[in-house]
Amino acid sequence: MDYYNEIKNELVNNEINKSIKDYSKNKYELQRYYNVGKLLLEAGKHYGEGIIKEISKRLTDELKVKYDASSLNKMKKFYILAQKLATVSPNLSYSHYVELLPYDDINKVNYYIKIVEEQKLSIRKLREKIKSNEYERLTDDTKRKLIEQRNTNIVDFVKDPIFIKNNDNYDSFSEKALQKMILEDIPSFLEELGVGFTFIKNEYPIKLGDRYNYIDLLLFNIEYNCYVVVELKVTELKKEHIGQIQVYMNYIDENLKKVNHDKTIGIIICKQDNEYIIKYCSDDRIISRRYELI
Repeated sequence: MDYYNEIKNELVNNEINKSIKDYSKNKYELQRYYNVGKLLLEAGKHYGEGIIKEISKRLTDELKVKYDASSLNKMKKFYILAQKLATVSPNLSYSHYVELLPYDDINKVNYYIKIVEEQKLSIRKLREKIKSNEYERLTDDTKRKLIEQRNTNIVDFVKDPIFIKNNDNYDSFSEKALQKMILEDIPSFLEELGVGFTFIKNEYPIKLGDRYNYIDLLLFNIEYNCYVVVELKVTELKKEHIGQIQVYMNYIDENLKKVNHDKTIGIIICKQDNEYIIKYCSDDRIISRRYELI
């Protein structure tokens, strides 16, 4: 088989197709690079890995377009990755897939493909999420749900730990200071919680009897159609924190929740988790997550 001319034809056709500016352009490009990757893998089996450098030099000389060995190797790796996937999504560009080539964990790759599709992430945004170890910060239970393709819920994608930017370089601080850091970059904080979270108010006042109490952060999740109470603790999680947030959640359900809303969710963000307290918490609407300053 004339591997070189087959590869050359695929790449020439792809260059011609780049003038098409619609959905089919991306799909076509993925197919071309898939085909080239397959040919490169087969050529390597017949002639050794050095054939890629030889093909790279000939392509560059003849087409006057630089197809270096690194680029061709990525096409080969893309083909190998595609064999492991159920399908190659045309909603991701080839450049998206290139960002995922270094990773052997196919479950991790599938997670990032899923969120690029759902959230329409740019390549830069995908790179940021990978760099922040977003997949690694999901709970084991969430990862199992994704692998088994089970239904997920609002709390599944809350990261652990939650990253909070410490722009003022605090060494020790209070819950007020932690709240201030969150409010300074509320969009990043909401992303750490997952998808669909919107900010309502910090220090949200509620009247219990003749005294006012204040919810650290009151949010609403558009996707899951419910209020979310967030309490901040700069200590280890304690049992009294569970009682406190339950009272706040019940207040919101009784006084703010509409009939078409789902029940309020509670998130306790603490310095150190205590798995036993959450384990014996009877209210599965409450979760705890650690925070980490960055």
